Amino acid sequence: MCKTLKTRTRAWAVGTGAATAAVTLGGTLLVSPAEAAPARPYGTVVAQTGVNERQYPSTDSSVLGFLKYGSQVGLKCKVRAQNIGGNEIWYLLRDRATWVSAKYVDNTGFVKYCKDVQRNSLTHSTQAKTAKG
Repeated sequence: MCKTLKTRTRAWAVGTGAATAAVTLGGTLLVSPAEAAPARPYGTVVAQTGVNERQYPSTDSSVLGFLKYGSQVGLKCKVRAQNIGGNEIWYLLRDRATWVSAKYVDNTGFVKYCKDVQRNSLTHSTQAKTAKG
């Protein structure tokens, strides 16, 4: 009887250790992908009538294209500009130099402000620092 009890206790201990490892590993695998943000943010057009792509982030700017309802596009960065229906954010598209109002596009992933994305060698050049007019 004592031998049987030792065998059951040992089997239970091994099973418990395996279950703990599985829960720990499984929990890590389940949480990590859900917490990870997409490396390249994109937007989905939510306006039933679609949205115009504009040359600059303003409705006074030329219309250069159009995106239908449900279209998905890559987003490069965002700026605060003309307020459209209570939303002053505009997105610069990743694959072409056009802007869309965030009022009509839901983003997925983190979109940086353009000032944090579009730095180049001229930004800190002597010409830029001493420019006039």
